[in-house]
Amino acid sequence: MIVTPERQARGTRKQTPEGALKSAIRKYLKFTGWYVVNMWQGQMSFPGIADLYALRNGRALWLEIKTGKGRQSDAQKAFEPSIKQAGGEYYLVRSLDDIK
Repeated sequence: MIVTPERQARGTRKQTPEGALKSAIRKYLKFTGWYVVNMWQGQMSFPGIADLYALRNGRALWLEIKTGKGRQSDAQKAFEPSIKQAGGEYYLVRSLDDIK
């Protein structure tokens, strides 16, 4: 299929600040050797699941991405201790520096 400028413009959405941060974090982690999975939120997903899952050398990170004064939902707050109790690492990330 040929992608014309008109077709490309129709499929383009403005990225939210949180989406831009998530994208930057995902790119950084991949660049530094992590296997990264974007966890899609929706009706059929696990309530409160973190935005990103990253794995490297047996270390698993669950990352909830928030910008500014963004807060975790009640479901996200409930998800966090379930990961920690299972021996996983869960982080609330507000900037790229938070994961460096």
